[in-house]
Order: sequence, then structure tokens, then C-alpha cells
Amino acid sequence: MKIVYLLLTSLLFVSINLHAKDRKLVLITIDGLRWQEVFNGADLAMAHNRNISPHLQQAQLLKGDESQRRQALMPFLWQTIAEQGVLIGDRNQDSTMQVQNQWAFSYPGYSEIFTGVTNPKLDSNAKRYNPEISFLEWLNHQPKYQNKIGFFGSWDVFPYILNQPRSQLHINAGFASASHQPQSAQITLLNQLQSEIPSPWHNVRLDSFTYRFAKDYLLNIKPEVLTIAFGETDDFAHDGRYDLYLEAALRTDQYIADLWQQLQQMPEYKNNTNLLIVTDHGRGNTLKDWQHHASNQAVQRYMKALKKDFANGVVGAEHIWMAAIGPDIKNIGLLKAEKDFYQSQIASTALTLLKQDPITFNPKANNAISEIIK
Repeated sequence: MKIVYLLLTSLLFVSINLHAKDRKLVLITIDGLRWQEVFNGADLAMAHNRNISPHLQQAQLLKGDESQRRQALMPFLWQTIAEQGVLIGDRNQDSTMQVQNQWAFSYPGYSEIFTGVTNPKLDSNAKRYNPEISFLEWLNHQPKYQNKIGFFGSWDVFPYILNQPRSQLHINAGFASASHQPQSAQITLLNQLQSEIPSPWHNVRLDSFTYRFAKDYLLNIKPEVLTIAFGETDDFAHDGRYDLYLEAALRTDQYIADLWQQLQQMPEYKNNTNLLIVTDHGRGNTLKDWQHHASNQAVQRYMKALKKDFANGVVGAEHIWMAAIGPDIKNIGLLKAEKDFYQSQIASTALTLLKQDPITFNPKANNAISEIIK
């Protein structure tokens, strides 16, 4: 009997570990989307000040109280993730998350997300290769994950943040054509359209291309880890277009909903995929400064053009949020805690969800957010 018990226990252990090793991960970043809109919906004072045109979609975003407006802006986040997963970052409800780097803008923010550490020398958005190693790069050197990680981003600086020559990651960012094989008819068309349809910005493409490229990669390559970095929210905010900023947030929520539905239709991913959503930085809190983001240190240096109007930096640029859903994520809703959570915890959280050891990755990386993991 004892031998049978030990055999059954051993088989159960093997079964659990085989299942655990099969976990997939999707990590999504939404550039510069404020926690205020995520948790409160459209800011009515901001919207009216910006003379939003009253067509149906925008009018719907402005109706009702804060709870109704946030559901109108991000229905998947509030009707699915908030009901089945966890959210962090509603500063009005004792749920706080912030960047740990000292700059509060994009390159150092994304580096913090993917590496789990901060580096004060990463003090600009310049296209220079990151000396820090991301958890994606570390995974890519393991047989299970090698060439099974896809990164798709709208900003053309991501190949530098993730040090593509060194990491050898599959990165499609900026205005690069999708090159993964097999090349579907849809990708051929999307590549052509991307070359023909102008973006409003010189270094950020429209998020629709980023999402469609990523979804095709999911369907045809079936990666172990997929990362999608959306960018329109930040760029429309910098342009002062609060109306288009809101619409970009709504579209991004729709992309995420479509992706989650697609994952549940694929046997490789159904009930086996954890999804993390995070942003790289916050923004100002007022009509005067909501377009911008920079710390006190940043306006003394790289963001010095903002110093005249914001001598002490942009208050709120350090405030961020996150969301998560999946088989290993607790069903908490809004996580309230008497502590701050940090952007630098995302890398270890991602690795923990993949049943990998963050200490082996980088002993200096910040700890995982264990409060959200079953």
C-alpha cells in the first residue's frame, strides 16, 4: 500500500509540474494611460474644456457617473478583468502603484517593466541599446522559450530597450513590416497598408497595425510569451487631443477583449494563459499638465523644455496602474493594501506566473507581486 501511495503521489507531482510548465503569458503595455481614466472614466471637466465633438462614441463616454463612465471607456477591463481578476492603482481607494525609476517617462519605464531593476543612467528616450537584461531575453536563451517569444510595439525605440542584437528576440516595432513565417495573406496586406497609411507621428505607428501583426503571430506561431505595447494613448495626450486619447483607450480595451476571446478559442491557451496589463508612466493631474509626464529630476535634464512651466516636475507622472487575469491570478477585484506596489515588480511577477525563478533571472530584480498570485 505504501508503494502504491508513493507511486500515486509521484505521478500527481509529475502531472502538476507538467501542467505548470505549460503556462503561457501575455503582457500588454498601454503607454501613458492615466489611472484617473481607468478607474473614474472620462474626466468631464477635461472633456468639456477640450470641446469634444458630440458624435455617438464620445457622447457615450461622457454619460453617467464615474462607475458608468469607466465601464463605457474600458468595458472589458471592468466587466471581465475586474470581475475575474485583479486591479491595482486606484489612488482614491487605497490602492497605489508607482514607478521606481527617477525619471517617469518611457524608456526608463519600459526598462523597469522588463528588467525588474532601475538604472539611473537610462535617462532619455534616445535610441541606445539597454545594458540591462530583460526577463524576455533571459527566457529566450532557454530551450523551451527560444524563438517562442514575440514582441510587438508601436514605438520604434523598443528594439533598443530590449537590445535586439543581443537578446535575439523577435521584435516588430515602429514601422517595421511583419516578417514572421508563414506569411499570411492578411500580413501581406497589412504590410502594404502600413506603408501607405501615414501615422500622425514620426516614430509611432497606429496601434491597429501593432495589434493585427501580434494577433497573426499568435495564430500562426503560437508563442509561449506574447508582448504587445500600445502607444496611441500617450501620443494623442501629448498632442492635447483628449477626445482622441479617450478613443484610443477604448480601442485598446477592444483589442484586449478580442485577444482574450481568441486565446480562449485556442487549445494551447484556453484556461492556461495569464494576462498582465501595465503602463509605463502616469501623467499630470490637471488641465494644465495632463498632457505631460516628467519627474523633478527629468525636467532638470532630458525634459528641460518643461522646466519653465513645471519647475518641480509633473506631479502624478509617477502614478501608474496594472491589471491581471488568468488561471494563476486571484479573483480580488481592486487590491487594497497598506503598501505601494512598483513597476519593477512586473518582471518577477511574469516569471513567477511562468513557474520560473526570478532570483535565477536576476537577484537584484524586485520581488513579484505575490498578493495577486494564487
